[in-house]
Amino acid sequence: MLNSSIQVKGLQKSYKELHVLNGVDFEVEKGSVFALLGSNGAGKTTIVKILTTLLKQDGGTAAVNGFDVAAKPDDVRQSISLTGQFAAVDEILTGRENLIMIAKLRHLKNPHQIADDLLDRLSLTDAADRSVSTYSGGMRRRLDIAMSLIGNPQVIFLDEPTTGLDPEGRIEIWKIVQELANNGATVFLTTQYLEEAEQLADRIAILHEGKIIANGTLADLKKLFPPAKVEYVEKQPTLEEIFLAIIGKKEIKQQ
Repeated sequence: MLNSSIQVKGLQKSYKELHVLNGVDFEVEKGSVFALLGSNGAGKTTIVKILTTLLKQDGGTAAVNGFDVAAKPDDVRQSISLTGQFAAVDEILTGRENLIMIAKLRHLKNPHQIADDLLDRLSLTDAADRSVSTYSGGMRRRLDIAMSLIGNPQVIFLDEPTTGLDPEGRIEIWKIVQELANNGATVFLTTQYLEEAEQLADRIAILHEGKIIANGTLADLKKLFPPAKVEYVEKQPTLEEIFLAIIGKKEIKQQ
């Protein structure tokens, strides 16, 4: 695929006698949101670590932005960002100081302006000069994502970005992911939440027992199941809908 940001062929990885990846194949189109689904231990984070050069595969090939992850790791790192399962922020510093620090480490011009722009973009301006130790889980996650956006990376890896967040925090992250995709970034998302992939992803892959067992659009995956049986029942609101209605928040728009 000429228009792909990520190409993975025959990827293999084992830890002693445990075979985590058994020949994984997929491609991710530029400017799209790709969701990788799988249960705990399926190998989602292992794939992310290989693609972001934090781990070497045992077999197969993987390329990000045209660069082989094993042969040209430095080139890969220059064009990506990674937000892991746990927010990698300095709790002693303020939100603004965290962003300025990363901008300086990347040797970018105008680090203070970069910080101000990202604080505004991710709705953190009011908390910019507070210690991160006072931030909620959702605010920390938004700051973590803001830090990963410094330098305008071409590919953004989000490894289970909403784990542990409340419904309001999850919807805030969903909006950020949609904005990133709308601005042309390629987003590689791992998640255990099926509705998260349904809301955000252009393509969805399911990883099971070390292999991709399904890969396609939501419409493609729905075709794998028998036609729905039509029944007329009164729809009851979900607990999440009730929660959001009570606190006065609107759900993210359905795509």
